[in-house]
Amino acid sequence: MTAPSTDRPAPPEQIRAVPVRHPGRWIAAAVIAVLAAMFVHMLVTNDVFQWSFMFDNMFNSPVLRGVRTTVIMTVLAMVIGVLLGVLLAVLRLSPNPVLAGASWVYVWFFRAIPRYVLLFVCGNLGALYERYSLGIPFDRQLMDLFGFSGDLRFASFSGNEIFAGFTAGLIGLSLSEGAYMAEIVRAGIQSVDPGQAEAASALGMSRGATMRRVVLPQAMRVIIPPTGNETIAMLKDTSLLVAIPVTIELNFQLSAIGARTFQVLPMAVASVLWYVALASVLMAGQYFLERRFSRGIGSRETKAQRAARRAQEVGSTH
Repeated sequence: MTAPSTDRPAPPEQIRAVPVRHPGRWIAAAVIAVLAAMFVHMLVTNDVFQWSFMFDNMFNSPVLRGVRTTVIMTVLAMVIGVLLGVLLAVLRLSPNPVLAGASWVYVWFFRAIPRYVLLFVCGNLGALYERYSLGIPFDRQLMDLFGFSGDLRFASFSGNEIFAGFTAGLIGLSLSEGAYMAEIVRAGIQSVDPGQAEAASALGMSRGATMRRVVLPQAMRVIIPPTGNETIAMLKDTSLLVAIPVTIELNFQLSAIGARTFQVLPMAVASVLWYVALASVLMAGQYFLERRFSRGIGSRETKAQRAARRAQEVGSTH
């Protein structure tokens, strides 16, 4: 008999991995660096920008009041628009055809109108009626019919005071934003598994409680990112308040300084810097909100992923 061989096979040679070269990346990086250097050089050396004049005027009292007006208008318009959008989205998904149809008509109408045009119309609605009254319609005719004297109107407002300035701008922006937010909220609600609402209904929860406690909290993960974009867009659209006009708005104040001093371009650049700074703050807030409402989503390993990772660790130890 032949003795079994005790020779072990030779171990495989070590793989010599050669990194793939990407010369296109270096060329693109060099081109971008050159263009950036040219842009910075243009900003520093071109006297048209008038940096000292710009910084002296972009932080004065009228401009800071304009910044405050812009921020307040953005916050109020978004709060009203979000609340209106949630209401319209719930009505749109209602089994009642009248409510769903009315919500669809609202969204269709206000999404079709440019915001500049809508603001211009809101700023001139005071021409329709001199005064707007709250109370029972045809009150005088009713009082005369029953032989009484008096007035059933309990509040009266001047149309030229309501549809002018800050109030008219807030009405126009809120009505427009409500239509867009309705579609965003509707998409978020429809992204939630219908089984969640069915389970809540089986537990005896009403439709309103199910929407408020079960569906909307889960839909926030889908609603937050486009809502952040809408907030940034609303911040920029406050510059359209010139259609009313609102004279205490940021861009209006900076444009007025540029027109008065014949330094139009420096004040335009100052407006760009202000909007970039404010939008950056909103972007940071959106980032933290997305992190908060995305907790537990995509952060846990599945059983298959955990098993594969452990197998890979065991294999690497042998």
